[in-house]
Amino acid sequence: MIILLRRAAAVCALSAVLAACGTGRPPRAAPSPVSAPPSRPPTLAPGPAGLTPVFEHGPRTRGRTVALTFDADMTAGQGARAAAGERFDHPRLISTLRALKVPATVFMTGRWAEQYPEQARSIGRDPLFEVANHSYSHYAYTRDCYGLPTVPEGRMRSDVVRAYAAFRKAGVADPMPYFRFPGGCYDRRALKALTPAGVTAVQWDVVGGDAFESDPDVVARQVLDGVRPGSVVVLHCTRSAAPATEQAVRAIVPELRREGYRFVKVSELIGAADSGARTRPEAR
Repeated sequence: MIILLRRAAAVCALSAVLAACGTGRPPRAAPSPVSAPPSRPPTLAPGPAGLTPVFEHGPRTRGRTVALTFDADMTAGQGARAAAGERFDHPRLISTLRALKVPATVFMTGRWAEQYPEQARSIGRDPLFEVANHSYSHYAYTRDCYGLPTVPEGRMRSDVVRAYAAFRKAGVADPMPYFRFPGGCYDRRALKALTPAGVTAVQWDVVGGDAFESDPDVVARQVLDGVRPGSVVVLHCTRSAAPATEQAVRAIVPELRREGYRFVKVSELIGAADSGARTRPEAR
């Protein structure tokens, strides 16, 4: 009898506890936190008449920032030269940027990514860098562009898409929605043709002058003389065409840091820029 009374008392006590909680059911587990969707890279709104927007430099009044950009050029017709030993890559330059901890944006052609897939993947997966589009085979989007072959207007968008496909095949998971015209040549027709691609065209305001230059001091001085807050510097990531670039970077980086500059990727400049300073959507 005593045992039965104790059991009854225990059941009553349990009932009282559940009643005090307001329910006879066990409490529900707290919901798992929902992960925030990944943020999209900053881009510019289309220009007048819906044309592809063009970015040349960041704001001049929001601190001393500068973006070093490197064009990894290779055309569809240079495969035989690469097979014969000509080097269109520049791993020592990339190693130097890593050693100096310099963020950079690499504008890569799809053909370059196909020729050097391991390097493309390594650059694309390194948070220090970002990979952007420099066309598939460095053909011009206008006539009379430094003697480059031209892309027909009807194939301009597909040329950009083909380059992105080459990046992803090489293992670059998240290439940026930025496009640099080969030779920097564009017109209204090209801007209109690329509008469906949803890219921001990225130009520059400082020419490094490293193409076919053998003296690193010449390149370094040209960059140092031209840089202003928010500048985008164009250099190259090809040993055969820009042999002095790596040594020039070794001089440029410490000097700009001494002057108070902070190196950033193009995406940071675009995100910080106001529309008046960052765009020039009109055709040349």
